[in-house]
Amino acid sequence: MEAPSCRERPPGSEEEKEDPAVVVGLSLCDSAPLVWRMQDLRTVRSRGLVGALLGSLPRAPRQNGRLGRPLLLLPEEERLLREHHAAAALPQPDRSQAMSGLLKQDGVRAELCQQYEEQQQRSFEEQSVLALEDRKSALHRAMTSSHISAESGAGTSDEALQHRLQTLDQNFTFPRSALAVQLSTARTGLSYCSEARALLQADWPIRQRCKPHCDARYQVYRDLRGRGFYLTSAGKFGGDFLVYPGDPLRFHAHFIAVCVTLDESICLLDVLAVTRLGSNVKKTVLLCSPGADGGVCYTSLQWSGMV
Repeated sequence: MEAPSCRERPPGSEEEKEDPAVVVGLSLCDSAPLVWRMQDLRTVRSRGLVGALLGSLPRAPRQNGRLGRPLLLLPEEERLLREHHAAAALPQPDRSQAMSGLLKQDGVRAELCQQYEEQQQRSFEEQSVLALEDRKSALHRAMTSSHISAESGAGTSDEALQHRLQTLDQNFTFPRSALAVQLSTARTGLSYCSEARALLQADWPIRQRCKPHCDARYQVYRDLRGRGFYLTSAGKFGGDFLVYPGDPLRFHAHFIAVCVTLDESICLLDVLAVTRLGSNVKKTVLLCSPGADGGVCYTSLQWSGMV
């Protein structure tokens, strides 16, 4: 059968020209390629690669309806970037250097903690003196008010005031919980970007890590992406890829792609299961079989009921 058509122009057209000099920096977590930088996310999206967001949003960390960076790429998406020389693996920190750096940081951290505690103690003593002076001032105003002076003589009022002030000096305690602490409300060092510095030391190009059985998936992915389709993972639908006619933010998926080789045998029950599932979610199942000449043979399956 003929390959599915698409309403968008394929990559490489005049509307979607890409800058070949732009290199995407990938942080490899074991074998998972992650994209952290915002400019890399924009570059990946402009190339029609969707990926999946994994991180929580800073202002809403307890919800999982909307996620943020990092962006996890499919192995096929990473391989496509690698073939176009458009991705570089950010270097991993050396463990020995990292351990020595941690030891140095521990020493610096201990010194900073000591300085912070000394500063807090000085601030506590200063605030204790100010709090005592404020309490004395309030007591003096209360004792020398016109209402109290009218009820007692001047000598008795002065003696009572001195006695109250002396008692306040001896028994006044400033609680530690009332200590006012200055909080930093502005970030520092925004002009220094460690990710940008790491990209200059990136390992480029990325080394080949795909296994042989991934070749069929990649050939299908490259062929469909070359026709202008957008693809995401279809694990929750029992397939390899969900195929969208346009940006997944604007369109629903039309196809569930299942990658099989031409000489691979398939259990009939598996075919019935994935076809029935595709019918329930209003999608067409595509059996995608890469050929030796680089092309891909597509076979569509639709559920029509049991005979």
